[in-house]
Order: sequence, then structure tokens, then C-alpha cells
Amino acid sequence: MVKTKEYKNMLGFGEILIIILAIGVFLFGGKKIVEVARAMGRFSGEFKKGKKEIEREMKEAEEEEIKK
Repeated sequence: MVKTKEYKNMLGFGEILIIILAIGVFLFGGKKIVEVARAMGRFSGEFKKGKKEIEREMKEAEEEEIKK
């Protein structure tokens, strides 16, 4: 028979995220949290554009290599 452990006192992902956000607001203030979130959004967009550019260049190089 396999014994399973029950974790009754463990926090889930949602609870941990709420605690981290509360600590962030306490330490930096609500205004700074908004600025950080905005900067993260910009970074994410730039990262995606860079990724697409690299994929496009690799595809073009592959197609050029096949033509040879």
C-alpha cells in the first residue's frame, strides 16, 4: 500500500503571490509597483520582437543554404 502525505498547512501559488505583492507594496509603495509592472511589459514586448527577428533571420539563412 502506498502512503500519501497530506500537506494541510502548505500555501498554494496564489497565496504566495499575494504575500509577495503585499510585501512589495509595503516596501516600494503602490506607485513604484505600477512603474515596475509597466517596465516589465515593455521588456516583454522587446523580448518578443527580438525573438521574432532572430527566428526570421535563421529562417532566411536556412532558405539561402537550401538554394545553394
